[in-house]
Amino acid sequence: MLIGIDWGGTKIEGVAMEPDGRELLRLRQDTPRHDYFGCIRMIKDMIEGLETQTGRSGSVGIGIPGSLEPVSRLGKGASSTWLLGQPVEKDLNDIIMRELRIENDADCFAASEAVDGAGAGHNVVFAVILGSGAGAGIAIGGKAHHGPNNSGGEWGHNPLPFPDVTEISGRPCYCGRHGCMETWVSGRAFEAEYTRHTGEKLKARAIIEKKRAGDRLCGLLWDRYVDRVARGLATVVNTLDPDVLIMGGGMSNVDELYDDLPPALARRTFSTVFHTPIKRAVHGDSSGVRGAAWLWRD
Repeated sequence: MLIGIDWGGTKIEGVAMEPDGRELLRLRQDTPRHDYFGCIRMIKDMIEGLETQTGRSGSVGIGIPGSLEPVSRLGKGASSTWLLGQPVEKDLNDIIMRELRIENDADCFAASEAVDGAGAGHNVVFAVILGSGAGAGIAIGGKAHHGPNNSGGEWGHNPLPFPDVTEISGRPCYCGRHGCMETWVSGRAFEAEYTRHTGEKLKARAIIEKKRAGDRLCGLLWDRYVDRVARGLATVVNTLDPDVLIMGGGMSNVDELYDDLPPALARRTFSTVFHTPIKRAVHGDSSGVRGAAWLWRD
């Protein structure tokens, strides 16, 4: 049995799977935010719950909202800032007392979609998360790829390319920099753009509904949002030229994205042609936890 844990900023989810990907049991709880050891204990209890309720033991893969520094194995680059500088791997090993495999949650998402999702059959998969934050993961040959610095796929913390005068020097990001992609293309950024123009707070879904009803401002905000996503992904296509782009997170559920993004991206890439398929994630919010389980696929 394969056990996957998705340690997210808002929820911790666990899944027990057969080696062929069939799910046996899924558990989910709200993340005890800013309580590092509370998260560690919840993960331990979730693994025990999965094994008790299925009556089986399994390998354990864990996706974390950040990555581990390759030498010290301390947490880095985490949007859940209470992981930063913590000996995440050691603390998990000490309390769970078995061999673990730990990867960035976006890399787990990419691996999940590469194995049996929208990226199945493709060698190089670049999977984008447009949710409350923004990030990405890379899978090659069905396995998460991260590189010697555990930094592969940190797309959300590259600057927005080709900024106009209204986008310089960019908005502050939690990472301490300005102008990161996350501050322009996350769901929260889309909502903040609407608030900046109207003074009114609306969720992304409501803004999209207003656009569909013919609201001119919402239509313009959507067009600019798509252009910013396209600018960011153009650098990926120019550098990596992946076989497929997979979209996840809340903004990936906007149907118009799959009509509007391809031509916008084609206008921004260096190549005179753009044939890369852009697909919605098959497993949706479940991809991260499935990808964590797939860390033991070999």
